[in-house]
Amino acid sequence: MKIGELAHAAATPIETIRFYEREGLIPAPERTASNYRSYEAGHLQRLVFIRRCRALDMALDEVRPLLAFMDHPGPDCSEVNQVLDEHIHHVTARIKELRTLERELRELRARCAAASPGQACGILQGLNQPLDSGPDATTPGAAHTHVGRVHRRAAAGHA
Repeated sequence: MKIGELAHAAATPIETIRFYEREGLIPAPERTASNYRSYEAGHLQRLVFIRRCRALDMALDEVRPLLAFMDHPGPDCSEVNQVLDEHIHHVTARIKELRTLERELRELRARCAAASPGQACGILQGLNQPLDSGPDATTPGAAHTHVGRVHRRAAAGHA
């Protein structure tokens, strides 16, 4: 099948497929006599696998060892368990960060309800306060490490 057909079958943009090829996540397909890429069922299966991992918010750096294990299975799947355990840890940390973010946003929103008519907007005043950058900072972005470190490529626009 051609790249457009693969993209349709996997509900994946063509540019994402090309990106996965450049990154070595999908093997380069054979070329037809007219130099079109010719994908096989294995390419679709691998692409669906990657997309499923991405839907679970796994970074490509987390997907790579899973693909390697799939390509060369070992006697046990402890490496796969380790990747998943680490990802669960990242998700748990992100949930904690999001709860902190929600709490901070609610506190900011409450500043408006407490303001009297004629006073400056409490939300804007709160947003004008400097961030606490110390080790005890409660600003969610300050402590967040998973997406910035592991999901950098994903955050840059590649699904």
